[in-house]
Amino acid sequence: MRKTGVLIVAISIFSLVYIGQSFAQQGMQWRGGGGWGMDAPYSRMYDPKTVETVSGEVVSVDIITPMKGMCYGVHLLVKTAKETISVHLGPGWYIENQDTKIEPKDKVEITGSRITLDGKPAIIAAEVKKGEEILKLRNKKGFPLWSGWRKR
Repeated sequence: MRKTGVLIVAISIFSLVYIGQSFAQQGMQWRGGGGWGMDAPYSRMYDPKTVETVSGEVVSVDIITPMKGMCYGVHLLVKTAKETISVHLGPGWYIENQDTKIEPKDKVEITGSRITLDGKPAIIAAEVKKGEEILKLRNKKGFPLWSGWRKR
């Protein structure tokens, strides 16, 4: 009887430790930056062949979720001489921790890849210049700088 009790306690302790380990490992898995990582469908839309530079005035700074399943990102609406265009900067956690702050009425120059998202034109920004400040977001190939710890 005593051996059965010890065996039940040992199995219970082992089960608790094993279940705890499996949850801990699951929580540590890389999730691709909330959909903003280089291999995510949204980032694959960036095409170095469609990179252009536009200048204009920021109309608004908003929070968006470009595609289902992504974490929130920062978006600008920029009025240029030709159009008012949506500019996608990057994940909110990254943009919010940069020194360069973009606000409505700021004059900016944006370099990025022109895409079509939900049937509307947009630019996935690689760089935003505001006066002498430069907010770098992606390299020339479109690799996001918030993924900088991985191979570029």
